[in-house]
Amino acid sequence: AAARRATCLRARQWAAMSTEENPMKELKIAKLILNISVGESGDRLTRAAKVLEQLSGQQPVFSRARYTVRSFGIRRNEKIACHVTIRGEKAEEMLERGLKVKEFELLKKNFAENGNFGFGIQEHIDLGLKYDPSTGIYGMDFFVVMKRAGGGRVAVRRKQQSRVGKPHRITKESTQKWFIDKYEGVLL
Repeated sequence: AAARRATCLRARQWAAMSTEENPMKELKIAKLILNISVGESGDRLTRAAKVLEQLSGQQPVFSRARYTVRSFGIRRNEKIACHVTIRGEKAEEMLERGLKVKEFELLKKNFAENGNFGFGIQEHIDLGLKYDPSTGIYGMDFFVVMKRAGGGRVAVRRKQQSRVGKPHRITKESTQKWFIDKYEGVLL
């Protein structure tokens, strides 16, 4: 009985532990996705892919239209956008550059319920690339997927798969707090 009481006490102490004390609850960037949606295939899409390649140093992937929309002039399976996924240090540095363009101000509605967030910029040259008249100017979307230092594997492993527990899930509020603390950001 004394052992069970000690276990319960330990469990309560763990539950009372704040995020600062538990290094495994620390928020990190899992990945950053940069997307340029051109809306048509051809030369403009190729130039947009070149812009993404210059920014990230990686080969972009092309996205296809899901169905034909006559009013937009796109056909099903036609390449209409390109995106690139960046992870690690490079992702943090790229996000910093993107937020600098937005002056570290994001709207509350930019944050999803699962803790991920995204925003868009109007001109890629604001990120520090030189303007090239032959390329033109492209806007792009930044989308950031968050993760905790410990965990997430239980939801994706093959054997004994289960859900991430409620206290360990990432919430909109926790990501907003992380954004304000890390980047001295402003929520509008």
